[in-house]
Amino acid sequence: MSDLSIEISIDDQTLSLIRGTERIQSWPVSSARKGVGNQPESHRTPTGTFRICETIGADADPGTIFQGRQPVGVWSGDADDHDLILSRILWLDGTDPENANTRERFIYIHGTNHESLLGQPVSCGCIRMSNEDIIELFQHVGVDTEVRILAPTRPRQNLIFFDCDSTLSTIEGIDELARAKGESVFHQVEALTHQAMNGEVPVEEVFGRRMEMIHPDRELCEAVARQYVETQTEGAKELIERLKQAGWHPVILSGGFAPLIQPLAEELGIQDIEAVPLHLNPDGSYKGFGENYPTTRNGGKPEVIREWKQALLPKRILMVGDGNSDLESRSECEAVIGYGGVVSRAAVKEGADHWITSLRDFPEELIG
Repeated sequence: MSDLSIEISIDDQTLSLIRGTERIQSWPVSSARKGVGNQPESHRTPTGTFRICETIGADADPGTIFQGRQPVGVWSGDADDHDLILSRILWLDGTDPENANTRERFIYIHGTNHESLLGQPVSCGCIRMSNEDIIELFQHVGVDTEVRILAPTRPRQNLIFFDCDSTLSTIEGIDELARAKGESVFHQVEALTHQAMNGEVPVEEVFGRRMEMIHPDRELCEAVARQYVETQTEGAKELIERLKQAGWHPVILSGGFAPLIQPLAEELGIQDIEAVPLHLNPDGSYKGFGENYPTTRNGGKPEVIREWKQALLPKRILMVGDGNSDLESRSECEAVIGYGGVVSRAAVKEGADHWITSLRDFPEELIG
């Protein structure tokens, strides 16, 4: 058996080839933008001990594009926003109980079309290398080579979570979906939404009931997605930019639907959305929603924030929102900023650490 192994440092964004205890060579890499974690579909890099379970692309040309681990062409070198898997693939299999799902998560070490970003955590979960470096590494390792991914020990950045509906946008997306179904459905759904946001009834009690009344199709979803963009809250874009310049990483944390919120997030310059999946059939008809997603229930927002804390070791955490579910996040945050610029809820005003009615009045002392 080879005495070579691989060690990956999340803190340093490096991959090292090791013989025994000697570090032979190191290369810059990119791990996940969302930090570390073992949850399925989390887009986070797992940590612990692994083995290479499969090597792919031994005879492929540099820059070969792989889809489903099959070569489909060669990268032209042009700029491409997609996360291409290039040149070689080292497929990882977890050997610890907590990372045993790594193979099923399709976590690889692979070449990338984003070589200029190496040294920064920007991937979707895999370990990215330059194409030249992965080809060189590939020559030294094989199936069963041990790989160790070291958990981070250094805080990376500040995190700020924003509710979306009635915070970054002046609408409640679920109410707008309901409005298209007629006045009766709209008034029933609107009442349920306010009861949940005021903390009068559990969120999980109303979520399914509202969707059974609405059954939105693709056309309606796309229309409401456009509404989110058209009704973005005054000052939101400027605040997000200020926060990013000051070292904050903004995340939308919402009980709304992720695909409807996505265009607004892009408009505001927010990359990460924690919101409810929405499923449509191929013909565009309603199929269902992510019933087990944390933000469909009370206590879901602090649960998501805890995952981010473990993933990134942030220095500071803030939460901004208008509802009772945002107040629940206080146990995981330095402060909750209650927002009453669209809907003013007495319980939120009383319970928040700070209260604002305009995003332009965000407390400067919190930005730091």
